[in-house]
Amino acid sequence: MIKIGTALFEACEELERDRGISKEVIISSLCDALVAAYKKHMHVKEAANIEAIFEEQTGEIGVFSTKTVVKEVVDPDMEISLEDAQEIDDEVEIDDEVKIEVTPDQFGRIAAQSAKQVITQRIRDAERNNILNEFLEKKGTLTTGIIQRVENRNVIVNIGKTDAIMPQREQIPREYYKPGNRIRVFVLNVKETNRLPQVIVSHAHPEIVRELFELEVPEIEDGIVEIKSISREAGYRTKIAVWSNDPEVDSVGACIGPRGSRIQTIVGELKNEKIDIVRWSEDPVEYIVNAISPARVVSVDIMTDGQDQKDALVVVPDDQLSLAIGREGQNVRLAHRLTGWKIDIKSISQMEQEEGANGGNGVNEVNSKLNTPVQDYEYNETEERAVDSEEIQEEIEEEMNQQAYDEEDLTQETEVEESEENTEDELA
Repeated sequence: MIKIGTALFEACEELERDRGISKEVIISSLCDALVAAYKKHMHVKEAANIEAIFEEQTGEIGVFSTKTVVKEVVDPDMEISLEDAQEIDDEVEIDDEVKIEVTPDQFGRIAAQSAKQVITQRIRDAERNNILNEFLEKKGTLTTGIIQRVENRNVIVNIGKTDAIMPQREQIPREYYKPGNRIRVFVLNVKETNRLPQVIVSHAHPEIVRELFELEVPEIEDGIVEIKSISREAGYRTKIAVWSNDPEVDSVGACIGPRGSRIQTIVGELKNEKIDIVRWSEDPVEYIVNAISPARVVSVDIMTDGQDQKDALVVVPDDQLSLAIGREGQNVRLAHRLTGWKIDIKSISQMEQEEGANGGNGVNEVNSKLNTPVQDYEYNETEERAVDSEEIQEEIEEEMNQQAYDEEDLTQETEVEESEENTEDELA
């Protein structure tokens, strides 16, 4: 047998510490490499009964051939006579198996040279499997990485043991990705390759918003407040529908936080992306009204109420039409993705024109043609609207400015009172 000593254990500990490869994997790879070197040295292609055994206590390793004990030997490579077997083990009997050491002389250097490539490949395979399993568990979660470089419009992000790729479609428009900056990304997919696993990450995925809210809002993590739906156009605007399972907990207020602290943290993480917090409702009319916010709604007419097709007609005041539609249709597009309803928005003037052209009541005539029920929702001035992050910031700044003005007025009043008292003292 070949004496290895403590060198193997030291190498195993170093690999396990640096690359996370266990000692068992390295010893198994060494044994397989030794068998491959033996076959190459002995010019044997097939030898199923050849194996390498490592004695951990003595630190020795050798190649052994397993043979069956028979009365008359027919195949010397696979069989051994009873007399020869008893020289190895006195208690052996017919049909037993014995292990015979076949380690060639001067095999140490030959084995090392032949086994080097096999061991290296096995270590690479083990490392690749470890990384693959680690990131398969992280798939669908948020992780932190460091931007390495930009290649062909793809951003390379180091997320630990490997570099991930952020394709252009998963990047936020107009965002500058500077190498060395830390970034939070969503692990979108993990692909197995011949080399290291390819990890695809996203900075524009809607689930990033969900993860950030779960981190910042304890009620969501505890299950009291539930995120029902998210629609996002990364870098511009996000709508998120929330619902409280506890009547005493306000879902929208919990997401905003005291003085807007929670929502402002999330907005800062998303580079000042606008966030509308919408109250979810089982009633589609109420849900659509909340989703269209901050625009005021006059009425909502459910045109179809099927599972495959969901159409709704929303009527808004003339001065609210552009706000309801949004820039380039962004507001209504996000509301459609959030609710799952196809929303057609019209102003009161447009409905009156249709009424005149059709010669009847505009809304009722449209629905009578479809022969479907109509549900109306009248706008209420006290109805709570979606919460815009910019509105929160403006309210905070206005409150702080008002407090500063009050303090300044108080100081001026105190100075006037002191001046009057001094005048009275001089006259006296």
